[in-house]
Amino acid sequence: PAASQNNEQGSTLRDLLTTTAGKLRLGSTDAGIAFAPVYSTGTASGKSGRTMPNILDDIIASVVENKIPPNRAPKINVKSEIKDEPKDDRKCIQDDCSKLYSDIQYSWICDKHVLWLRDHKNNNNWKLFKECWKQGRPVLVSGMHKKMNFSLWKAESISLDFGNQQADILNCKDSIISNTNVKEFWDGFEDVSKRQKIKNGETALLKLKDWPSGEDFKAMMPARYEDLLKSLPLPEYCSPEGKLNLASHLPGFFVRPDLGPRLCSAYGVAATKDHDIGTTNLHIEVSDVVNILVYVGIAKGNGVLSKSGVLKKFEEEDLDDLLRKRLKDSSELPGALWHIYAGKDADKIREFLQKIAKEQGLEVLPEHDPIRDQSWYVNKKLRQRLLEEYGVKTCTVIQFLGDAIILPAGALHQV
Repeated sequence: PAASQNNEQGSTLRDLLTTTAGKLRLGSTDAGIAFAPVYSTGTASGKSGRTMPNILDDIIASVVENKIPPNRAPKINVKSEIKDEPKDDRKCIQDDCSKLYSDIQYSWICDKHVLWLRDHKNNNNWKLFKECWKQGRPVLVSGMHKKMNFSLWKAESISLDFGNQQADILNCKDSIISNTNVKEFWDGFEDVSKRQKIKNGETALLKLKDWPSGEDFKAMMPARYEDLLKSLPLPEYCSPEGKLNLASHLPGFFVRPDLGPRLCSAYGVAATKDHDIGTTNLHIEVSDVVNILVYVGIAKGNGVLSKSGVLKKFEEEDLDDLLRKRLKDSSELPGALWHIYAGKDADKIREFLQKIAKEQGLEVLPEHDPIRDQSWYVNKKLRQRLLEEYGVKTCTVIQFLGDAIILPAGALHQV
């Protein structure tokens, strides 16, 4: 039976999917996953309807058809809702939305490519975020650490509680992964003398690879899990149960995506000789991601740059004026350098990296994708060439302690 002839009305998307799942003939998508498509009751111009409709469009259409009986007027005042919405998203971004969102503290950085929400406590932040998110732009929210129990996230605290655990540790210099006791990693987090040395005596740049993650994180670190969840920015979107987080509305017969969280920890490059390497190589995000910098360690020991030396390294980057101003603020603690690219530039970047690989005499196999393989950290010289030869501009963002960086699916980044 067609959905519009069904007497059981779905009051929500979840109800609609659930009530129709067992009654409609299962179709399969290109991905081979079984869905319950909603079939149309009529045809246009006498032609037969589609056998495999656009599932989401038809579900929405069915909800619209079924939700309001013909003898009952809709309760929603459509005009009043539309009146409050910006008429043109692009114009809103260009004009800074200053009149529409005068109650929100925000700025634009990276040539208005990234929205910076400066007051994490403002309950209206999500309204401006929504307009930015429609256009697939990254968002920065500062001050999240003020909501967290800072003592839980100190390196020494994590080492004390979980030092006997085993985990994969990546040497970022040569991409060698070893399974070892995590206490070794944490002992060297702020004490360079306790860090591993590589063959030439140079200090290793190590990364604790996604440890722990997902259900392991919740089971192993319940107090930290709860502290993180209550401190998420824009909870309407970022909370696992957020009202605007689609994953929270998926019915039981869908496989829910892995919502994390995962702990990503790495040494900084300040104690290494080669500052042209990163702890996260260039890659593409397949889902929306929020990354919160919960702790910044201050490394001590021979060969480590002083605080002024670290700041000088940051200042050598192509930075927005607002970021340079934050660097001079003694209350701010910079911890990570991000280079972000829009998803639309992925093909150009891929072509550029394959070109560089050939120049360097590396074998370029057709089945190898430099972005998917995460085999490149694009240094300053290459970023300049990328701009000159392909017109792709790098969006450079400094992540300070407590900053949450929210990236849309399809965005590329390196850290």
